[in-house]
Amino acid sequence: MTDPRLNSSVPHSARLWNYWLGGTDNFPVDREAGDVIAGILPSIVTLAQEDRKFLRRSVRHLVGEGGIRQILDIGAGLPTADNTHQVAQAVAPDTRVVYVDNDPLVLVHALTLLAGTSEGRTEYVEADLNDPAAILRAAGGTLDLTRPVAITLLGILHFLRDDEASLAAVRTLVDAVPSGSYLVIAHGCDDINTDEANRIVDFWNERGTPKIKYRSAEQIGRFFDGLRLLDPGIVPCNRWHPDAETGDVDVNQFCGVAIKE
Repeated sequence: MTDPRLNSSVPHSARLWNYWLGGTDNFPVDREAGDVIAGILPSIVTLAQEDRKFLRRSVRHLVGEGGIRQILDIGAGLPTADNTHQVAQAVAPDTRVVYVDNDPLVLVHALTLLAGTSEGRTEYVEADLNDPAAILRAAGGTLDLTRPVAITLLGILHFLRDDEASLAAVRTLVDAVPSGSYLVIAHGCDDINTDEANRIVDFWNERGTPKIKYRSAEQIGRFFDGLRLLDPGIVPCNRWHPDAETGDVDVNQFCGVAIKE
């Protein structure tokens, strides 16, 4: 029986992102919306690519320099290239990764996500960031929440449009992990190319699901209250420790990495 939530007539963010990253797990409605949005905001494909590059760089840093061996990836999206567990376990094969998403199409492809190393462990949880306590309960079956965990929220918080509710969700997650844990965020930002950012938000909220809300860098900074932000702070994704693959065009996706001390 087809999952009633698997609606192929309305563009969905996870499938749209998959399309912009060159994936094939999307529907014609997603590709059509993706092309229209790219016409309105020409940098959107670059934004998606730089977000993925930031994932690679930040995960390598967490597992390498940070010594992290547990990652809670909330808003995992559809599998493409260089998924979190692949990047992390390439550095440290014993890293455990729990993916969280509420999209039924992601669940359909969960077996692909679960192909981790024999030394580590990779699991998938169907849950919603609006219920962080449920995420923590489910993740606790794989992760030891008494030891440091990296919580990654890449491209998901702008779907929680209530400011206080989104702050509370992040605080619940951070409060549940010990010192030495990290919080990693990438969030749509309207500080750069504000007019284009507003057009993309308006277009998406008229046609797509779930609805989105971009925030300023200052507002994004509130998610890190009580934590120590690593240099260079909250910046466009392409400005966080760039490497040879990083583009030099600033994108509307801002990011930050912070440690709980």
